[in-house]
Amino acid sequence: MRKVAILTDSNSGITQEEAKANGLYVLPTPVYIDDEVFYEGVDLTTETFFKRQAEGADIKTSMPVMGDVIDRWEELLKEYDEVVYIPLSSGLSGSYNAALMLADDYDGKVQVVNNQRISVTMKISVYEAKKMADAGKSAAEIREILERTRFESTIYIMVDTLEYLKKGGRITPAVAAIGSLLKIKPVLQIRGEKLDSFAKARTIKQGKQIMLDAIAKDMTEGWNDPEGEHTIIAMAHTQNQEEIEKFKEEAQQRWPNHDIMIDPLSLVVSGHIGPGALAITCTKKIEL
Repeated sequence: MRKVAILTDSNSGITQEEAKANGLYVLPTPVYIDDEVFYEGVDLTTETFFKRQAEGADIKTSMPVMGDVIDRWEELLKEYDEVVYIPLSSGLSGSYNAALMLADDYDGKVQVVNNQRISVTMKISVYEAKKMADAGKSAAEIREILERTRFESTIYIMVDTLEYLKKGGRITPAVAAIGSLLKIKPVLQIRGEKLDSFAKARTIKQGKQIMLDAIAKDMTEGWNDPEGEHTIIAMAHTQNQEEIEKFKEEAQQRWPNHDIMIDPLSLVVSGHIGPGALAITCTKKIEL
């Protein structure tokens, strides 16, 4: 049986320690704070990131350095026969396209996946890939399955502040001012390529209800799984642990048989939405 390595980047939310414990490999993503470079999960914690963000630092996220990507492929191919590389969604970063061109030189031994996911849903894909590798599937087979199922997953995010969406140019200053005045809490959606507006809530309670209903609709209409028997439900947040625990209890009442995991949102998403956000995701399981 071929040995297949599963490599991703820190946009998946998988830490270096978690990767090591589960036989995975993670490339740290560069984050530029006031023109100084840090690496997510290596010398930059989420606490430091949000502290600097709150202080008004100029923060930019970037894709992994391609030289580092090649070096890691070369290292892994000394121990493994093939590598599956799962980068950030091609709609949110140029990482996929750059890696795909580089992979041409590896005669199919490196398969770059256009999974079009980020953060918690990307993490789920990485673990599904590892499961498939352990079951004996080739790198090419794993890539094909992950790409075929890439839209069977959604993230809904309720934003606590409009400040960072305005700063990133995703909404105009006028819309941000009106939204703040009316205390609107936007609910955003990530499915596939982009971070899009989904709905507007006036209260946290209403926003959570909108997201729970959206998850139920996705499971029922998206992949005919109304009870969620073949769905993974997960949650995420930005510096909002207490509120996400309450949200988990509400979701657990609706889907009592689910073991719902909670993770921080990756720093790429956090940079656009700021602290205080709540997110819930649903992903159809891959049946081997």
